[in-house]
Amino acid sequence: MSVLMTLLLQCGVSVAQSNVIDEIVWVVGDEAIYRSEVEETRRDAQKNGIQWDGDPYCIIPEQLALNKLFMNQAELDSIFASDEDVADLVQRDLNNRIEKLGSQDKVEEYFEMTMDQLRSRLFEQYRQEYVINEVRKKIISKVKVTPAEVRRYVKDMPQDEIEDIPTQVEVQIITQEPIIPQEEIDAVKDELREYTRRVQAGEVPFTTLATLYSEDTQSAKVGGDLGFFGRSQMVPEFSAVAFNMNEPGKISKIVETEYGYHIIQFMERLGDRVRVRHILRRPNIPMSSVNACLERLDTIANDIRTGNHTFEFCVAAYSQDKDTRNNNGLKSNRETLSSKFTLEELEPEIARVISSMHVGEVSDPFTIVVKGKPVCAIVKLRSKINGHKANISDDYEVLYDMVTQIRQQEALEKWIREKQRTTYVRISEGWNDCEFMYPGWGQR
Repeated sequence: MSVLMTLLLQCGVSVAQSNVIDEIVWVVGDEAIYRSEVEETRRDAQKNGIQWDGDPYCIIPEQLALNKLFMNQAELDSIFASDEDVADLVQRDLNNRIEKLGSQDKVEEYFEMTMDQLRSRLFEQYRQEYVINEVRKKIISKVKVTPAEVRRYVKDMPQDEIEDIPTQVEVQIITQEPIIPQEEIDAVKDELREYTRRVQAGEVPFTTLATLYSEDTQSAKVGGDLGFFGRSQMVPEFSAVAFNMNEPGKISKIVETEYGYHIIQFMERLGDRVRVRHILRRPNIPMSSVNACLERLDTIANDIRTGNHTFEFCVAAYSQDKDTRNNNGLKSNRETLSSKFTLEELEPEIARVISSMHVGEVSDPFTIVVKGKPVCAIVKLRSKINGHKANISDDYEVLYDMVTQIRQQEALEKWIREKQRTTYVRISEGWNDCEFMYPGWGQR
């Protein structure tokens, strides 16, 4: 979906204000587009900082018309969105708005409605967005690109249009976590038990304690509310407890995860998803523990440099990084599913260290923040490919993706033009003097 279409969907449609004289401006099939929809979308878009590249009274109705074409196809193909899927998207949106504006109260003030009203408004918008995305996926799923087509496309492409490939690196890593004193762990557990006691005694709501003390800063802004989530969306230890709860208001025992220590309050269940609140607390890690960890890694780095051990041996023997330990410490790029990273794709702390290293070099120990906790690390620069113009031999996957995206866009445009040709469209006088993105509206 285009950025503009996504933003328009998120802006939503509401009832016309009393000072707007409503009228039908477009008809698409048996669906009408009202002036009030266009006005409300324009105002909401401006409020969200959208700058129009053209006349909004041309751009907005056309995008609303495109939405109706996709929704009509969804009906024909029996494509729909489940309540659980939409509820998850709405909760993420609300969390992002709260993060941006600073608090739930500020969100309600900005949109001049309660959170429940905003949630209801967003639900229909995200239902439509989800369905349209599914229709688009079905259309582009038929696109198949062959290696010969990629080669032909690159051969015929002007040099200045060929994609620039930024510098890429492969990085191996060894991490160790500073040892946390038992008294710090006990202090956090005592604190969480006291929170549970206070809530159960009716002294203070769980939401208040989450807002004041939870170290999950995003959910803390909504009283610890995590929204609806599926079992696989949380770490196993957390999900095992959350999905075993059924009584609204019930508070769990203390749950330990890689993020720290939690207490969980059950809220509700919707199908195979649950909604809970939680409070996260992390034990304090003394600087003496961090320094001791850095010293251990410094010894390991020196052993590697002097040839006493290989980096790979030390990964197996000492590294606590569960994501890389079984792969000789080699980091994997989850976005590209490869081992290559641009510096921008790496964690900032690692990128700063790697940027001045030579291939084969092992770094001095340094600290990074992983899941909110300080972790000590050393890295080895395994390989480096300097920036260059994309070519078939080195960058086939990049070029394949580029050609595939072009062919998918062509397939979507072909589908839209065919749908235009077979769908009744009428544009009211005064609304059709436009240079549309897809010319041909109303020409059957």
